Amino acid sequence: MSWTNKHLLGLEGVGRDEILTVLDTAAKFREVLDRPVKKVPTLRGVTIVNLFFEASTRTRMSFELAEKRLSADTLNFSASTSSVKKGETLRDTARNIEAMMVDMAVIRHSSPGAPHFLTQHLDVSIINAGDGAHEHPTQALLDLFTMRDHIGDLAGKRVTIVGDIVHSRVAKSDAWGLAALGADVTFCGPTTFMPAEVERLGVTVTSDIHEATHDADVVNILRIQKERQEGGFLPSLREYTRLFGIDQARLAEMRPDVLIMHPGPINRGVELAPDVADGERSVILDQVTNGVAVRMAIIYLLSRVRAQERIEEPEILAEVGL
Repeated sequence: MSWTNKHLLGLEGVGRDEILTVLDTAAKFREVLDRPVKKVPTLRGVTIVNLFFEASTRTRMSFELAEKRLSADTLNFSASTSSVKKGETLRDTARNIEAMMVDMAVIRHSSPGAPHFLTQHLDVSIINAGDGAHEHPTQALLDLFTMRDHIGDLAGKRVTIVGDIVHSRVAKSDAWGLAALGADVTFCGPTTFMPAEVERLGVTVTSDIHEATHDADVVNILRIQKERQEGGFLPSLREYTRLFGIDQARLAEMRPDVLIMHPGPINRGVELAPDVADGERSVILDQVTNGVAVRMAIIYLLSRVRAQERIEEPEILAEVGL
């Protein structure tokens, strides 16, 4: 087991062996989720707080379910019903929660770097559940898990990510993770959707949807973030759909075995046609299922690091072969 990090803040700089450790561990937990009893006593006595300062459905529920499947005690924080509404700072909110003797915190925040900030002030393991337009490492890891589950070793595979790259934390984390595993990554979208530093991600960039997708093994479509479009990035959603939307006609131009992915939520009829989203090449619901196993793996691995820092680790998870 090569995972030695106390936190998961992003995938930039995370190596191949560490990523494979997460994916291999997640495969064990994926087997657990297929059992009649989908719960293991691994983290009994461990307390995890979910700090969500932004709205979330899939990520929040996935983390909550992963924690419960591992028998952890959980606290759920919502900014809209907390003292943040009264002016309390992120640091004070987190330190007050830490004073309740929690062991781990999962945070989603609109400000890039918020999880990194917490590591400087708290003595708990921090998991980044999405920070602004920076990174979303657990989404990328579940994407990698889903790809590997369907097409095997990702070295040399061609993965195209289509859409709103500049606002996407998923695209950046996917790019780092795919590069570590040896995949070839292409970003496709309007030039206004490409971040200024895109070259440093080591990806191919194009605005030609046919060029980007015709020989791809995987096409991962990003949501058009309507809430972030005030800057005039697009002339209209209709124009975007005409040029970059994936419908049956465009799907027919791709490889017959291409995987269609989407991190959700989907704007049906905008970036992805409903019959493609629900079609036989779509693995979108697989991503959701795999997300629970991947988050179980991350929580488990971070708990191992904490245990090794403090006391001799007990025998846990022998029943799933870890």
